[in-house]
Parts: sequence; C-alpha cells; structure tokens
Amino acid sequence: MTRPATHIWRLLKWGRTLARHGALRGIERDPNTPVPVKRLARIARIGTFQPKNPDYASAFRAIGPAAIKLGQSLATRPDLVGDEAAHNLLSLQDNLPPVPFDGIRQAIETSFDRPLDTLFAELDPVPVGAASIAQVHRGVTTDGREVAVKVLRPGIKERFVKDVATYEWAAAHLEAMSGEAQRLRPRLTIANFKRWTNRELDLRREAASASELAEAMVAIEGYDIPEIDWDRTNGRVLTVAWVDGVKISNLEGLREKGHDLPALARRLVLAFLTQAISAGFFHADMHQGNLFVKDDGTIVAIDFGIMGRIDRRARAWLAEILYGLTTGDYRRVAEIHFEAQYVPAHHSVEEFATALRAVGEPMRGKPVSELSVGQMLDGLFAITRDFDMQTQPHLLLLQKTMVMVEGIATQLDPDINMWDVSAPFVREWIRGELGPEAALADRIREDTETLLRLPGLVRRLEEKFPPKGGAPEPPPLPEIELMWDRRARERHAPWGYVAVALAGALAGWAAGIAGIFA
Repeated sequence: MTRPATHIWRLLKWGRTLARHGALRGIERDPNTPVPVKRLARIARIGTFQPKNPDYASAFRAIGPAAIKLGQSLATRPDLVGDEAAHNLLSLQDNLPPVPFDGIRQAIETSFDRPLDTLFAELDPVPVGAASIAQVHRGVTTDGREVAVKVLRPGIKERFVKDVATYEWAAAHLEAMSGEAQRLRPRLTIANFKRWTNRELDLRREAASASELAEAMVAIEGYDIPEIDWDRTNGRVLTVAWVDGVKISNLEGLREKGHDLPALARRLVLAFLTQAISAGFFHADMHQGNLFVKDDGTIVAIDFGIMGRIDRRARAWLAEILYGLTTGDYRRVAEIHFEAQYVPAHHSVEEFATALRAVGEPMRGKPVSELSVGQMLDGLFAITRDFDMQTQPHLLLLQKTMVMVEGIATQLDPDINMWDVSAPFVREWIRGELGPEAALADRIREDTETLLRLPGLVRRLEEKFPPKGGAPEPPPLPEIELMWDRRARERHAPWGYVAVALAGALAGWAAGIAGIFA
C-alpha cells in the first residue's frame, strides 16, 4: 500500500507543474475549494512564475500520460473544474513522442510469444499516430491484408496504476471534507476514470467494444466500423482493417472528393443518436481524429477505448428530457428529473421547472444557426448546485460526446442544428418505445417473465422452509473449540498475560498521577 507521504509528494510535484502553467489560480480563487486544498495549492506554487492566461491542457500534458487521460475526463466536468478549465481541456490532444520501433517489436513478439514476421509480412517502423497509452503502425499481414496495428506503450500499465492510486487517495480526502466537494462526487469521477482507463489498457476490451458497436450499427447505412483481426489481437496488441479515407476534419479534402458536407453532418448526428438512444452503447471518443470518410461517403469510426453505456430506463428519461426541452414542456422535463431521482425530493417540481425555463426560453425563437446543445448543457450545469443535483457520470460522458459531435457537424455544415436533426428521431423513438403499444408490450413481457419466475421462487422457498413431514429438524449444536485453535490461542497466551500486566501498571501509574494533582 502506498504511504500517504508518497501521495502528498506526488501531488506537490504535479501541483508545481500546474502552477507553472497558471492552472492553480482558479482553485485558489474558488470559494467552494476546501481550505486545506487551497493551502496545498499555495505551497505548490511557491517560487513559480504564473502566466496571465492559464493553460490547463499544457499542464496536464507535461505531467504525463495518466494526467492527459484525466484531463480529457475532467473536460466533461465544468461543474467540478469550472467552465474556463473545461473548455481549455477540450483542446487536450493525446499526442506524445513515439516509442522506438525496437520496443514496439519486442512488445508484439513478447505478447504473442512468436517472431514478428510470423504475424506480419510488413510493419512500418514509423507510426501513423502516437498517443499516451498506445501507438499505431501500418502493416500487412502474412496473408496479404492491410491492417492498422495498435500496440500499448511498454510499462504504461504500471505507471497508470501508481498515478491512479494517488488520484483515488486525493479524491477520497477531498470528498471527506464534505460541502460542495461531497455533492460533486470526486471519488465517483475517479472510479469511472479508472474503469475507462483499465478498459483502454486491455486492447481485447477495445476489440470487443468495436465488435459490439458494429453489430448495433449493422443496419445503418453510411457508417462503418473496421473489422477486427482476432488472430492478431490480445491484451497488448489490437489489429484492425486499414481504413483508406479522408479525416473528417479535412474539409478541403472532403470537397475535393466531391462529398456532400451537410449530408455527412446529418449522418454523423443520426449515427450518434442511434448509438446513444436506440442501442444504449455509444462511441464516447468521437473527436475529429477518430472519424474518416471513405470515397463512397461512408463515415468510418476508429479507437473504441472509451465507450458509453446507458440502460433503457435512463435512455427513456434522456429522450423525454431532450424532447421536452425542444418543445418547451419544462414541467414534464422537471418531473422526469424527480422520477429519475436526479433532484432530491425535498425540492419543488414547479421551482425546478421554472429554472429549466430560464435555460430553455432564451434559445426559443432564435435562428437555427444560433442554437447549441453545448450552450443548453452549460445552462443545465449552472442550476445543478441550487437543486443539490449529484453528478451522473453516464450523462456527463454523453454530454461530452454530444458537444464533440455538434462541433464536428457544425464545421461540416455551419447551418446545422442538433435540435433540428434530433427532434424527429427522438419523437419517433419515444412513440415506438414509450407509446401505448410499447407500454402494453412491456407490460405483457414483464408479466410473462414474472410468471416464468414463479416455479423457481417456490423451489427456493421450499428449500428455506421445507414442508413438514420429512426428517425432524436437528437440534442446535453446541460450539466446541477445536484443539488446534486452542493450541494456537495458548501459544500467544504469555503475550496476553504481559499485556494485562502492562495495562495494570499503566492504570496504577495513572492513579498515582491523579493522586499527586488531587
């Protein structure tokens, strides 16, 4: 177990890096920051020069790979780190100098326990991308297929384990200070971060996520997932089909290929909604570097290390919230927040509906080009403190992805609006999933499942309360100390006698001291 002094030393070291980039100023000025945290921040910045404008992204990049991933996670938490820091962290690019190819070769051969040339006929020693956790090389398999080979950086798992242990320690102490820190649930934030990074550090999990998403999107035209080469994939190496296409951020390249950019924007939005609301399993890292467009206009997604999952009930709530905000039904949106227990019951539904109206009404009646999902979500965050809303990590990940998708779609088509594209999809989903026919079908399915569980329930009851008439219930048996347990206890008995003697001596000493001062 890591000692507290080690955690504090790491935090101070990281704090000095943050201070050199001006990233501690907001922590010190925030009235909700606990006093011990402010004190630690002041100590960390002693002797450092702070720039006028904080650069949170550069600070996290300088600290290291785990901090880069943590910074990307905190970009979804403007309620925790503030709007300025959250927007700056959204620009945090996951790029690091590549590992020399000899290290990559050794990692592949060790993980498969086979020579490299038995797996790949060619593997370009120059990576096409080098991130904090892994890097990607272009290759050709021994059977002639072009592939992308993703390899974990050597030693990255061990480094993450150490850093995340300190994050957990710091979050636990921060949350124990109660107040605003307790409402924001930093321990849960780090727990989710740990789960996401553990998934990213096991490339078999990423391969499985890609396979599952491909099945969910099989009926969606114009959206594709690269095929997994399972024979060349393990926990440290992931091999997928090579994607020939133009990065979705390369607008000029897309125009040269003759692509319809507004159509691409709508397809991207609908693909995301299909994943999040219909399937409940979505690609949560849909930034520009992870999306390509093939010559036939198909959007291809890559990098499935971070995935989001929403159960059916939460998806129903989400769909109704989105639809209620687009139609101005703030009362219904408020009721859903109470039904989902996002807002504690001691608050007023009517007051919460009024607060929601303050967020939604400024957007109503404006031109499509001026409306923004990101703007609406920022407004919702602003009222969470007044209504004691605890953070919902699955919704925060969804919020981050929605903002990413809206940003890319707006670049492709400046006149697009997520509401305009989303509303018909959400309305049809609500009608199909929450309408009278769906409710009746759900009731029939639930009642049938209940009836099918009855025989098992009866069997378990009979096992716990057997029917009379069989063998008589045995009487309670006395507890008897086993001789080896007794022998072990007696071996330690002398120390017990010594402890009793010491306790007696201390009691006598205390009594004597009390007599002197009497």
